[in-house]
Amino acid sequence: MAKSAFNFNNYNFTFDKNEKKILSTFCKQAIKQMETDKKYAQEVAIFTSILQKLESNESEIKFTKNEKTRLGFQLRENTKQLKIRMDKANFFMRWFYKSIYIQYSNLVSNYFKD
Repeated sequence: MAKSAFNFNNYNFTFDKNEKKILSTFCKQAIKQMETDKKYAQEVAIFTSILQKLESNESEIKFTKNEKTRLGFQLRENTKQLKIRMDKANFFMRWFYKSIYIQYSNLVSNYFKD
């Protein structure tokens, strides 16, 4: 049997209410951080598109390959940085970072594994 030259992936996601809220907040923060620098115009456009899709009332969200890749990459990078901060932080800050770290790592492991 010949292998297909095409690699079709499913970019449809069904997030629950809490996951949508976490991802919406994440996208808003990313947009706010990047919108002042012109070199991030493409990333701002991608995260704005993702945010619009998350804020829609559709049960199934369809991302493009680029949107899924950028969102997954940024979530993985933020998870790594939170882990580093969590390891260096005092007790109270570690507790605060841990809740965010767990939420982000659950999203990455459930939806954005590579």
